[in-house]
Amino acid sequence: MAQRNSSRPSQICGVSLTNQRTRVFYGWWVVATAALALCLGAGPIVVFSFGVFFKPLSQDFHAGRAAISFAFTLQNLTAAVCAPFTGRLIDRFGARNVILPGTAIFGLILVSSKMLGAEIGFFYVFFAALGVVAGCTSPVAHSVVVSHWFNRHRGVALGFMMLGMGLGAIAMPVAIQRLIAVFGWRITYALCGSVVLLVALPIAAVFLRGDPKEKGLQPDGIPAAEGMARGAAPERSAEEGLSWRETWHSSTFWLLISSFFLAGASVHACVLHMPALLTDRGVSAQGAAMASSIGGIALLIGRVGTGYLLDRFFAPRLAVFFFCGASVGIGLLMFGAGGKAALVAAFLVGLGMGAEGDIIAYSLSRYFGLKAFGTAYGYAFGAFVLAGALGTLLMGAGFDSTKAYTVPLAGFFAAMLLAAWLMTRLGPYRYAAEKPHKTHGVARVQAESLG
Repeated sequence: MAQRNSSRPSQICGVSLTNQRTRVFYGWWVVATAALALCLGAGPIVVFSFGVFFKPLSQDFHAGRAAISFAFTLQNLTAAVCAPFTGRLIDRFGARNVILPGTAIFGLILVSSKMLGAEIGFFYVFFAALGVVAGCTSPVAHSVVVSHWFNRHRGVALGFMMLGMGLGAIAMPVAIQRLIAVFGWRITYALCGSVVLLVALPIAAVFLRGDPKEKGLQPDGIPAAEGMARGAAPERSAEEGLSWRETWHSSTFWLLISSFFLAGASVHACVLHMPALLTDRGVSAQGAAMASSIGGIALLIGRVGTGYLLDRFFAPRLAVFFFCGASVGIGLLMFGAGGKAALVAAFLVGLGMGAEGDIIAYSLSRYFGLKAFGTAYGYAFGAFVLAGALGTLLMGAGFDSTKAYTVPLAGFFAAMLLAAWLMTRLGPYRYAAEKPHKTHGVARVQAESLG
């Protein structure tokens, strides 16, 4: 008589553990693929590295800094306008069918930098074209994929996915600076495009899957057949949720958009102007750079830490906590913080910026479901990008008018508190994560015994 195996397998965050083997839920491969795509996407290459290209572009085109900055503004505006359309395409055709061709086009546009003419107008067209496809390599597209693969662990999965963008934002400018010193800015953009085409695109083509059903699974790694056999409550359908029309007419949606817009404008303005703000107050260039680095580290902590907390705490309460923390940081800057206080301010603002990125995607999926998630997130992300451009502009305009940052900082301090208050007006989730079924372990053991 064959002996029964008395060992009881368990499942932790989608990782099935047995005495014989450890099997990683395929969704985590999807998260890793999405993180790599974001690391090599428009954010690190086009946005976060733009400052590194600034002087070479100005010298090559014989243009002032305002003229070069206009290209960045144009890219931001184009990306903000096109993000909702990218989301609509994802909802209609599937994320994979949008991500793969979009990533290929993004890489080819970067490679085409070698053929740009000597007039700055060609560079404007180049950056506007990058803005059109930026959504395909941004959190808009990849959050849709990851959200379909995870339900109970959606927060931490989104956090690890966004970690890819944070790491890219740190590593890419350094690597690009070295490439520009050797090859010039045109070849550097082309090399970045080649990496996208030869690394990010093939890996996405092999590992990226839009739905766990393609692997015979439910969200979080539960085998579909096993879930039925053990009598557990079925997971909600990935297509469950409000239609885009219903979402658009929901007051909750506009409360979220308004909160994200106010917070996005505030944190972007402070992060991008912080080096100039601190050096104006007598902080050394090295000290200002350290504050920026502290902000970057806090952003990474916010990405992963908030994702972990979102699976355990109510998202609006977390938003209030992090937004109020960021307002304290802005307050410190407003009252002339320097030295260690400036580092604390940079950490709090960076933490708020990192937390907001996760809270946007997670909140939308919990309040409106996944049926029109791509479109809803496209609009939210577009508003976030537009807010960043507007906040940075208002910060600069406020400084030019008053010869100090105090007035615009006071405005952003109030805006951050208002964003936190708006989050308190949200009700309970409409599509909360399912609780694990009470008979989960017992049913699994019974299934093993029958086997």
